[in-house]
Amino acid sequence: MQLADSFVFLRFYLFIFSQKLTIFAHLKNCTAKGRSMKILSKYILREHAGPFILSVMVITFIMLLDRVLDLLNLIITKHLDIWTTTQVFVLSLPFMLALAIPMAVLVATIMAFGRLSSDNEITAFKANGINIYSMMKPVVIVAVLISIFMIYFNDHILPESNYALKNLLIKISARRPTSELKPGLFTELKDYNFYFHDKSEDGKRYNEIVIYDKNNGKYPKTITSEYGNIELFNGGNSLNATLYNGLIHEISKDDPQDYTTIVFKKYMIKIPDLGIGVSEAHLAQRGDREMGSSDMKKHIEELDVQRQEKIKEKQKYENQLTLINENPEEGDNKEISKLKHLIGVRDQRIYSLSREISKYQVEVDKKYSIAFACLVFILIGAPIGMMTRTNSVGMGFTVSSLVFVVYYVSLFAGEELADKMIISPFIGMWISNIIFTIAGVYLVIYSMRERKIIHIERIKSIFKRKQKTEASHENN
Repeated sequence: MQLADSFVFLRFYLFIFSQKLTIFAHLKNCTAKGRSMKILSKYILREHAGPFILSVMVITFIMLLDRVLDLLNLIITKHLDIWTTTQVFVLSLPFMLALAIPMAVLVATIMAFGRLSSDNEITAFKANGINIYSMMKPVVIVAVLISIFMIYFNDHILPESNYALKNLLIKISARRPTSELKPGLFTELKDYNFYFHDKSEDGKRYNEIVIYDKNNGKYPKTITSEYGNIELFNGGNSLNATLYNGLIHEISKDDPQDYTTIVFKKYMIKIPDLGIGVSEAHLAQRGDREMGSSDMKKHIEELDVQRQEKIKEKQKYENQLTLINENPEEGDNKEISKLKHLIGVRDQRIYSLSREISKYQVEVDKKYSIAFACLVFILIGAPIGMMTRTNSVGMGFTVSSLVFVVYYVSLFAGEELADKMIISPFIGMWISNIIFTIAGVYLVIYSMRERKIIHIERIKSIFKRKQKTEASHENN
């Protein structure tokens, strides 16, 4: 009996020991798998890092060139110094980065997964039991972090930079105001309005000059001249105008009937400090592009209060009109017309307030939708990269540009429809993300079956055939 009991206990201990070995082996495999997944994650992220940085630089540079063309005329005419020019471009960068970063995420994803697919590394990963979801997991996590950063960027950094740039451009426009003088147009310079018909080729002689001098108060002094010269000094912020062969028409301040005409052969006007010192009162008011979401929500609440007041006023006038219609002896046609006019005015005001509320709500939703486009572009970029199977930089930029154009056009269309209150701001700003997310999920599932929607080889072969055909025609 004791021998039998000992045998039972021995079998029991052997069973426990074998189970421990199985558990230790499983833990070891899990540890090895965990380490391999960390290595894989780092490897995939490294594949994205280079194309992402390159894409941000290239896209920002392209947008910067477009900005240079827009500001080149301003820089030349205002004679901006290096520091001011640098400020303009630096303050323009946040707006460019708000668009460049999501597009760079798309380019990097297509290029990285395209290279992995073209080198058959994705096939090797699948052979070792690593599916597409595991490969996309580290990229999706980083995309979420980028989206969170972009929310902060779009909500805090971008509005402040836009506001600073707007004020800087106002200050720049006040510099060298004489550069704004255009033939055939009246230009306001301090207390004077300048007009001239044309000027000589060397730019020194101005013909057929008309000047309104508003220093006289209620009745401006009118000065006409056959021709004249304008000399700039103080860095272009002050001028001396020398006029020849003209008339001065002046009305007395005390007696409007007292009208004086003076003929002159030579008359000089000095206007100092035209563009110095833009006061705070002349700085720009914050618009929807220069406000954060919290400020815009407060403004929306203020506008909604005004709208509710107008709705109450409209209801009051409608009730009065109803009473008059029910009891015609209490009012006449004049009173009815007045009430209808007041109701129409309130309707227009309610509509304009609703349009403005919708516009600000669109900007609030846009800050979040563009930020989350980084995550959406990962979902759609990874399967497109695997299907194209190309490591070409040009092809990566081409495909991503097409996707981004479609996304941006749909976003712009949604914004226009939401601004006109045809659709809600939420739908207008998020419909692109929703559609692209659905398309991305479908493409991920489709790519699991290793099918290709975009056949780069076929496209290349078509172009080669076309080139051969054109070459044979030329030879014939």
